[in-house]
Amino acid sequence: MVVKNLLIINGLFFLAKVAMPEFMNENFALFYPWSDAFKPHQLVSHMFMHGDLSHIFGNMFALFMFGPLLEDRFGSKRFLIFYMVTGLGAAGLHLASAYLESYPIVQAADFKVLEIVREQGLDALLHGKNFTDDTLATVNLAMNTPTVGASGAVFGILMGFGMLFPEYRVMLLFPPIPLKARQLVTVYAVIEIFLMIQNNPGDNVAHFAHVGGMLFAFLIIRFWRNRALL
Repeated sequence: MVVKNLLIINGLFFLAKVAMPEFMNENFALFYPWSDAFKPHQLVSHMFMHGDLSHIFGNMFALFMFGPLLEDRFGSKRFLIFYMVTGLGAAGLHLASAYLESYPIVQAADFKVLEIVREQGLDALLHGKNFTDDTLATVNLAMNTPTVGASGAVFGILMGFGMLFPEYRVMLLFPPIPLKARQLVTVYAVIEIFLMIQNNPGDNVAHFAHVGGMLFAFLIIRFWRNRALL
């Protein structure tokens, strides 16, 4: 039931974004706390926002495939807790990494640059544009880049699936080979950690959030196991 409701909510958010893209992005995507666009509820709402059709399809397909197994194992209430905590943990790690990388750029910018970025920068990014001036563009990205997606929670589900159903066999689509759940999760984890270390902003993917989701899923399951709750 929780998986079904999550799928519906994500679908409704996506339809609302298609109808009102600027309003939805500005209010429900997750902005950095040092951005004027940041609102506390975005820590949760960004988990139901997605960039495009392929983004939401990939996340919801994984939720649909693996979520019911975990919901049956955890129970609906505990599954919802697991989903939300992994998503919030992913957001926390993402913001921590962004703080170390982006906030010093904002702090070092002079007053005039900050004023221009505050007046025009967010609107430019929401329209898929940025300043042509390198300094303004860099500060704008450091201040106003939004984050969307359920990927942190979905990677948490993948980790939970691998830990609780390690021998479960999954057939990959590309390439079409079977893997055990623990092997699948290991491959995903290695790839994400590698990409996180590479830290290539050009790929437009929050790898720290993916790793954060897996990390918090691991910690939650270990905690529940130690308390004999699983």
